[in-house]
Amino acid sequence: MWLVRGHVARLLFSLGEGVMWIGIDPGTSGAIAIVEETSSGVLVTSQKLDATDADVSDFLSQCAIVSRFCLIEKVHSSPQMGVTSAFTFGRSFGFVVGLLTAHKIPFEFVTPQKWQKAMGCLTRGDKNVSKAAAQRLFPSVKMTHANADAVLLAEHCRRTHP
Repeated sequence: MWLVRGHVARLLFSLGEGVMWIGIDPGTSGAIAIVEETSSGVLVTSQKLDATDADVSDFLSQCAIVSRFCLIEKVHSSPQMGVTSAFTFGRSFGFVVGLLTAHKIPFEFVTPQKWQKAMGCLTRGDKNVSKAAAQRLFPSVKMTHANADAVLLAEHCRRTHP
């Protein structure tokens, strides 16, 4: 059974009913996703990283007590990025790493090639591939280009860090 209910999800997180795995697609257009096993089934929720810093911090703080582990996509700026874009990307990346450290949530980095291969969705840069894969896994969850990679990272985390 798949449960998805925005504010109810946050309430369940704060109650610490289940065990959570977190996936983060860093960058301002990315997201944080959580896959939680509860007595009622699996709960999936996400938070876009373009929210306020306080909102992103609050979202992660609700996970700190019962989170098992977090995987962050290991990405970097590219020469094609402008100076401002590279700085903004680096700020977002450092921000989420700092939050995980502050909230004492254990994490590691994983390359896109590694998690995509494990999840059967080698995208080669096509976000529609990961969105379709995430929709197949969690058909009742609204998937977007912003949250699909983070949801797949969280599910990969659940499978590799039981």
